[in-house]
Amino acid sequence: MGGSVWRRIAVDVTPLRHPAFRRLWIGQSVSFVGFQLSSVAVAGQIYDITSSSFWVGMLGPASLIPLVIFGLWGGAVADAVDRRRLLLWGSVIAWTATVALLLHAVLRLDDVVLMLAAMAVHATGFAITGPVRGAIIPRLVPVAEVPAANTLNFLSSSVGSVVGPLIAGVVLNSSGYTAAYLIDALLFATGFYAAVRLPSLPPLGATRRPGARAVAEGLRFIAGHPVVLMSFVVDIIAMAFALPRALFPEMAAERFGGSPLAFGWLNASIAIGSALGGLFSGWVSRVSRQGIALTVVIAVWGASVALAGLAGELWLMVVLLAIGGAADLVSAVWRQTILQTYAPDEMRGRLQGVFYVVVAGGPRLGDLRAGFTASAFGVTPAWVGGGLVCAVAVLAAGLAVPSFRRYRPGRRP
Repeated sequence: MGGSVWRRIAVDVTPLRHPAFRRLWIGQSVSFVGFQLSSVAVAGQIYDITSSSFWVGMLGPASLIPLVIFGLWGGAVADAVDRRRLLLWGSVIAWTATVALLLHAVLRLDDVVLMLAAMAVHATGFAITGPVRGAIIPRLVPVAEVPAANTLNFLSSSVGSVVGPLIAGVVLNSSGYTAAYLIDALLFATGFYAAVRLPSLPPLGATRRPGARAVAEGLRFIAGHPVVLMSFVVDIIAMAFALPRALFPEMAAERFGGSPLAFGWLNASIAIGSALGGLFSGWVSRVSRQGIALTVVIAVWGASVALAGLAGELWLMVVLLAIGGAADLVSAVWRQTILQTYAPDEMRGRLQGVFYVVVAGGPRLGDLRAGFTASAFGVTPAWVGGGLVCAVAVLAAGLAVPSFRRYRPGRRP
């Protein structure tokens, strides 16, 4: 009896039986830890240089423009070329930006503009590789295992988002920014090796020359399917209004005396919940009313963030943000699966390009929103107000679209 219950709630690891997916999953999991190290280090270093959440928030727009341009372009290219080759080129671009941050720290330049430029290059590489990774999953595992593969991917990124910031807190406290960037540069090799070992992945079916017309076809597909469109809308609401990431340095300084360990825990808190949610995600694929469920879990995310902003103890903030992180993990799995199962293979790259722009660009808008409102109203109003607006807005949007509200997997309203 106990074993049966565990199989129903525990994460499904069936996709790891496929060697190509397993190597890619392990490589991405390891390299993502390094990426999180650098992300925390960049935010902390910029705050050390400027003592301003506004400049930390500027990481958002610095990354957003390349994410939008190259995310859409990368998705269109992924539908027209060998996806393995495109993944390799995008990875090299991202790694070059990490090396630039390492040299910047070694030379002690303390130049915020250079750091923002490096992060823009890094975003370019990730904007190219992100859509490719999503588009190749249905080529590496059977269609029936796509939801489980997505859950494993989100779980690995969640675990990396826990381990990376916690390691970053220790590394920054003991060795400084240079060590954090160096570790990231070294861990990158694991993910690159996994990409090298992938089989050739040429496009299937009809292809279109990458460009504005191909991108427009993908956007028309999204606009013509309200369920797909709303899956993007609710995510933008969640990230643009409620994500408090840019406020972590100021919150750590204001409430916890600038402790690097407190800073690391704040950065890890959302991912702790995502990781725990992923470990107990066996029920996720059995939810039938996914439209209304998406609306509810994102409202939970917003409410949890708002409550965390009112908490005075670090442990309580971490717990509340972890609850929000678990809700975010569940919503991410459902949104990704909707896209991958709605679209034919020749359209998946473009839809994954838009998905990546929203998933990666939404947090950048959130960084900008958080930094601006904190500068204008203070860190606590910016934090709490954003969570409340998210909860109200997503309920209004999700309940207002009947086809999304009634959506069940396998059906096209």
